[in-house]
Amino acid sequence: MTPEYEKPIKSTRNKQAATGFYRYCNELTLYPPLELLNGQLVYHEHFLPPDEAVALSHELIHAVPWQQERIRMMGKWVLQPRLTAWYGDPEACYTYAGLINQPMNWLAVLNKLRIRLETEFGCPFNSVLLNLYRNGHDYMGWHSDNERSLGPNPVIASISLGAERRFSFRPRPQTVTAQGIEPMPGGQTDIWLRSGSLLLMLAGIQEAYKHALPKALRVSEPRINLTFRHVLNEVKFNKR
Repeated sequence: MTPEYEKPIKSTRNKQAATGFYRYCNELTLYPPLELLNGQLVYHEHFLPPDEAVALSHELIHAVPWQQERIRMMGKWVLQPRLTAWYGDPEACYTYAGLINQPMNWLAVLNKLRIRLETEFGCPFNSVLLNLYRNGHDYMGWHSDNERSLGPNPVIASISLGAERRFSFRPRPQTVTAQGIEPMPGGQTDIWLRSGSLLLMLAGIQEAYKHALPKALRVSEPRINLTFRHVLNEVKFNKR
């Protein structure tokens, strides 16, 4: 008999925080939800079977036109320490750190994943940022995905492929003691993201926490990260 949390939930593209999405998160028992200040994480360790994760990683490495883009950091233009690509619906233009990402048309395999995420979690996604970490020297610095174009309470679904890497969260300074909630020991929580896993970053987490993928110099294998998100189109964004 199929567990309740694995049954499909009808997609509702007009709401980012669909009831079905949170019902799924509350009932997910494969890996207990990790609750953080003003938000919540849910880690699904076996979202993709191992053979499917390997095949998908191989396909994306060879099919995606990976680029090492320049972004603006501390007033200077620097190369990102990873390769990236941006896919999505035509209106899903995404800007961060001075970099304007114009979406490429969906690859069939990416659109299939998008549809699965929307169907199972009842949450709309119109774009996906792909990151390729060529080895442990590539990394992602501390940041929050809180750009205005993502809306006030973005939900991000992150799929990992390839090398297992550590993913870290730490409270933003202004939220450490809010509501009298005890901060985490050392102020940081680490999650090891396995190939084929799915990490759901729910509404509120971007305002409360920063996250990073630190260097791992002993890692020689590549890792691909797919972060599905919903970007407001230009008309809606300009009205905010």
